[in-house]
Amino acid sequence: MDPVKWMVGIGFWVQGFRCFPWLVVNFFLKDALVVPASSLQLLQNSANLPMVAKPLYGLLSDSVPIHGQRRLPYVAIGALLQAIAWLAIGLWPGSAISFSALTLLLLLSNLGASIAEVANDAIVVEVGKHQKQKSSTSSSQLQSFAWMFGSSAGALGNLLGGIAISRSFSPKLMFLFYGIILIFQFCTTICISEKSLNLPNPNNKSKSSSSGGDFGKQLSELAFALKRPDIFRLLVWFSASYALTPLLLGTMFFYQTQYLNLDSSIIGFSKVIGQATLLIWSIVYEKYFKRASPRKVLWTLQLVMAMLILSDALFVKGIYRGFGIPDWLYVLIFSGLAEAALFLKVLPCSVLVAKLCPPGCEGSVMAFVMSALALAIIVSGYFGVVLASFLGVSENDFSNLPLCILIEAGCTMLPLLGSSWISEGKVAEKKKD
Repeated sequence: MDPVKWMVGIGFWVQGFRCFPWLVVNFFLKDALVVPASSLQLLQNSANLPMVAKPLYGLLSDSVPIHGQRRLPYVAIGALLQAIAWLAIGLWPGSAISFSALTLLLLLSNLGASIAEVANDAIVVEVGKHQKQKSSTSSSQLQSFAWMFGSSAGALGNLLGGIAISRSFSPKLMFLFYGIILIFQFCTTICISEKSLNLPNPNNKSKSSSSGGDFGKQLSELAFALKRPDIFRLLVWFSASYALTPLLLGTMFFYQTQYLNLDSSIIGFSKVIGQATLLIWSIVYEKYFKRASPRKVLWTLQLVMAMLILSDALFVKGIYRGFGIPDWLYVLIFSGLAEAALFLKVLPCSVLVAKLCPPGCEGSVMAFVMSALALAIIVSGYFGVVLASFLGVSENDFSNLPLCILIEAGCTMLPLLGSSWISEGKVAEKKKD
């Protein structure tokens, strides 16, 4: 296999399989540590704080090579940090790890995941642009390939997680299992030379150039890219489309598992449906929509997301139950679709940013995009906690949950009004010194 696809495939597959331990974490927090719904959602979002620093990791990856390599060493470092975190959780002595210790280790895990994701994203963008003269669609093809690997791993992880939890497997054993997978990724990465990937070196750095000078140049080029009106407006719209929506994922998790008493396997299979949707979307986008108007594609996906949230309001009100649709069937299909809808915009937005991004700062610009996404989702999660608390929705009282979801749907429609800020995708030029 092509070494580029091999490394990209492994990188995105392992990160996609993070769904496996994180599904277990949700049940572990609810059943073993007995945390309330608000604490669960706060942890889910706070654990993503390391993702916000992705531009820093991107700048480091762009400007500070390790043994002459700019990408694979950072993938290895990220895999190692994640392995340490998950193995520590799995090997923690005693019957149950404390909430504070678990939070710190999950932060360490996401720090490693952030570093690895930045490097993997940069590889995809650089290779795609380097091969553009051979094929005008190289960039989007490799991004779709990476997306498919990540989505398939996510589907498998949620499937195995749901089955394992329903059969009462030890959560610590499952954390150890993922830690071993990360050790495999680390060993594989350090055994491969970056030269075999034929990555371009857009800055033509000499051995005598200082890391500080390179870092400053990359920071300057990142600032130049972000000042471009098309990139700036796209990032504002993309971030706002998440931040303005009060996510209620933790509350819905408790509603499904505690109020409806649905089996963990249903929750796991539901998430498999979501990951399968992302996988199918990557194929459909590559074949039918990559040449379509980015503005129309992103506008439509935002509308689909709002409609699925409205459907959740009807579900909680019992409308579908009145039509003979059992709760488990709705959760199995539509809850998975609703979660997937949150991330359908990521692929077309990533392709558009890669097209607009000036050469030489791909890693830092893509990292900034993912950082903006992470921060927006964190804000959205906190917004959801505040909304649920204000309306009195908790793990013991779901009477105002339909109203919460209606407000969520209304907020989701607001970004539709600003779709004119989405660029139609003119290729960027390199900054002139």
